[in-house]
Amino acid sequence: MIDPGQIKKKAIARYSAFLRSVMANEPFFPLSTPVGKRPSDFIALKKAVNQLQNKSKESTGFGYTLELETKRTYAHHNQSLPTRIYFANEPDYLKFIQKEAEVLKFRQDVALIRATVPALEDWLHQNAPKVVDFAEHWSDLLKVCEYFQQQPQPNRYLRELPIAVHTKFVEQHKKILRSLLESILPDEQLIDVTGERGNIFEKRFSLKYAEPTIRLRFLDVSLQTKYDFPVADMSIPLSSFEQLGIRGTRCFITENQMNFLTLPTLPNSFALFGSGYAVQALQSVGWLRDCNIFYWGDLDAQGFQILSHLRSHFPKVRSIMMDENTLKAFDQFTVTDVKAMFKTLSNLTEEEQAVYKYLVTNKVRLEQEHILQNYVNRALNSLG
Repeated sequence: MIDPGQIKKKAIARYSAFLRSVMANEPFFPLSTPVGKRPSDFIALKKAVNQLQNKSKESTGFGYTLELETKRTYAHHNQSLPTRIYFANEPDYLKFIQKEAEVLKFRQDVALIRATVPALEDWLHQNAPKVVDFAEHWSDLLKVCEYFQQQPQPNRYLRELPIAVHTKFVEQHKKILRSLLESILPDEQLIDVTGERGNIFEKRFSLKYAEPTIRLRFLDVSLQTKYDFPVADMSIPLSSFEQLGIRGTRCFITENQMNFLTLPTLPNSFALFGSGYAVQALQSVGWLRDCNIFYWGDLDAQGFQILSHLRSHFPKVRSIMMDENTLKAFDQFTVTDVKAMFKTLSNLTEEEQAVYKYLVTNKVRLEQEHILQNYVNRALNSLG
């Protein structure tokens, strides 16, 4: 047989449905709960019935109503047994689950939302519990909604938005704000962010954000002169890099900063500082597909994973100094790599796969800065 604690759990489990009924102005009571199977033991049965009576509305003045009926049982003769347990009305229900103040605030917030941003009506019916979750923030959330209704594509940084909320409010409430804004803004005013990584909120709602920067170094002074760059080594925002269009050249991508800085002079060439998985940012740079791209990473599991990922966007990328000969030449500088884990990489050559498998199997790595400069110069100058 059910006990008062179980009745409370079941009542709380129906709370979201109750909120939706309030939103829709639909009847919710009486709310019944199953009585359950009664104990066969007389003492246990008596105790269970007493517990239910002691916590019922008849005893406490609120909560569930307990209906009893005298029945003759085979084992225990005439007994008063529960036949129905239910909450008759909202006050009984809310006081029992201690939600009276919360529901009062819920009603106030729903009224505020409907009056301030009527376009959120559909959102309200689908997200009643979230109204409670953000009970302390609706005034500010609605200010943001109103602003985007008036300025749907602001092209500003979050901190620049002229909204009377504290400076970090939008940053701290991106998830709920995305849900709200997607509900009220026309599809044509939203940016498709499928497959995007990072700054999703900003991209979705046409906001500025701190872009990744690309570090570029010209390895040929004539190339620098041709494109009228005042310096050979610079860092520029990704969006600016996308516009450069240095086509028909050779591009060398390397992970380690010192290796990037010490790359030798090479004709018709420039270098990019990849810095690990920062190379992922390059996938949006269309003109790079018209370059001969060379990737030089560490001889370790991560280096080959980066190479494979880079090839998924630039299939003609060639690896340099990531081969068996280089590994053997500098074997004395290999170190243990306990984090090396094998992953299936579909964009490696047969030779690269063999080296990758060796490194992971033997848990070793060779960092590119241990490769001597004269070896590097010979390898680069021998490239076609």
